Amino acid sequence: MNISLFIIETVIMTIVFTFMIMIPLCKNPVWWIHDFPEDIQEEYFRTHERIPAAPLSKPALIKKAFAIVLVIMFMSALVWSCGARNFAGAFLISFAMWLIIDWYDCFILDWVLFANVKKIRLPGTEHMDKEYHQKKYHFVHSIVGMAVGLIPCLLTGVVIQIVG
Repeated sequence: MNISLFIIETVIMTIVFTFMIMIPLCKNPVWWIHDFPEDIQEEYFRTHERIPAAPLSKPALIKKAFAIVLVIMFMSALVWSCGARNFAGAFLISFAMWLIIDWYDCFILDWVLFANVKKIRLPGTEHMDKEYHQKKYHFVHSIVGMAVGLIPCLLTGVVIQIVG
């Protein structure tokens, strides 16, 4: 495995992930409503029409399924360029990238940006500073994200095993 290439690719993936999250969030925070804590959602729905907001709602699942397909394709190319030519190597490299991005999402995007940038708050919830600073909520969801990451990383391993 080429470590320097792994680092460069992980940084690039992190930048791409940031744009995939932040652009829609800045344009329309409601697009990501299923990722907001429940108390923030409820405050939002007090003054806005209720829409599907559960993490397993149809709109959330469609967005996430589309993202996972893109991740598998992109991740397969990245791990191949890092030197993975079998299932185990591809899985380990892709899961290492996934973990780094997952931790970045939790500790930087969620704990710092999400908690402090009022432009990305749901309309009518800008005053809810305490609720936006729920570190435990984001940490628990980060752990769930690690488990969810097993699926695309295992599939990335399968793709590389077939191609390699």
